[in-house]
Amino acid sequence: MSDTVRESRSRMLPVMWTMCFFLGLSPGFWGSALTNILNAKGLGDWITLAFLVTPCAALVSPLIAGALADQRIRAERLLGIIALLGAALLLAAFWTLEHDWNPWWFIGFLALHALFAGPMWGLGTMIALTHLPNGERQFPLARMGGTIGWMAAGLATSYLLNGDRTVASGYASVISRVVLGLLAFTLPATRPSAPGRRSWTSLLGLEAFGLLRERDHFVFFFTTALLSVPMSAFYMFVPRHLEALGDLHASATMTLGQWSEVGAMILVGAVMARCRVKTVLVWALGLTLVRFACFTVAGGTGIRGWLIAGVSLHGIAYTFYFITAQIFLDRRVPPGLRGQAQGLLTLVSSGIGTLTGTMFVGYLHRLTVVGGAGGWQAFWAVLTVILLLCLILFAVLYKGAPSSQERKS
Repeated sequence: MSDTVRESRSRMLPVMWTMCFFLGLSPGFWGSALTNILNAKGLGDWITLAFLVTPCAALVSPLIAGALADQRIRAERLLGIIALLGAALLLAAFWTLEHDWNPWWFIGFLALHALFAGPMWGLGTMIALTHLPNGERQFPLARMGGTIGWMAAGLATSYLLNGDRTVASGYASVISRVVLGLLAFTLPATRPSAPGRRSWTSLLGLEAFGLLRERDHFVFFFTTALLSVPMSAFYMFVPRHLEALGDLHASATMTLGQWSEVGAMILVGAVMARCRVKTVLVWALGLTLVRFACFTVAGGTGIRGWLIAGVSLHGIAYTFYFITAQIFLDRRVPPGLRGQAQGLLTLVSSGIGTLTGTMFVGYLHRLTVVGGAGGWQAFWAVLTVILLLCLILFAVLYKGAPSSQERKS
């Protein structure tokens, strides 16, 4: 290997770290604040619908974008295009909200933005795992950039922009998304690995569903979809619960989950090298169960410390499940399906699971908290039971057998 090639590969980690930083920075400005922004605008009844548009978009665009990256368009160019288009639509969404247009304008532009934002993390993952010389160990470190970006945005929202309840956080997100779009065009070329396919199933990314024929893949994707149901309550209702317990800087408090995520990103590569995938995923599901149990205790006692403890565990549980999942898929599927496999993960987690979860937790919140049927304790307890079911199903049904791709190799 020439010195030039070695030097180029050694620079990949900071380049991919920067890409992930801006991927996390943009949603970090408004993701945790949206509930309280809409409440401040007198639009509390629109919160569930606002959180529904992202999973609806994730049912459509991630698989198509993954197929385009696998077969037609260089992934870094596709990322740049959709980032810039998404920034324009997000600007329109928050501008209509600021100027008190009919809320349907905000929902409509937010939905269109979500169509472009949905595939971004999948494309970023594909780009990073393609170019990092040691993806299994280095990808978590690169992905840490997204965590730090989210943290920086949350802290800036609360303490620099005073944007916990204003559209300033939305405008800051637009600026960071534009920077990401421009940055993407400077990334190394990530060419299609399966060019020339012409069937509709391949163009729409539907070939990825063939992965579900293998038992372990099916169990993994089903568990991920079910896990995403209670997870959808985290950004929707933890900030509201924090405010109810007297926290006036909920966006900043929510970044505690990202602080723990930083530590987890450093450790996850080494843990995956020493432990079976099933072991890592079971521990991650167990930690998720524990943190929702903390939320339940906070609902029963009114002690904010329990809520903060659950928030702090978020990063560890999320990292050890979803980062492990992304690396797990990249090494188990054929090269021509890697973009689509990441898209399928987005579809079942951010799409099917979160869509179902958003509707369910919205109804559950109206029944328990607003309706007074047990309050916050009952709300979080129901979600904790769902997580217990996830843990049991995965631990019993996932066997850890080699995939057909691994058997061929």
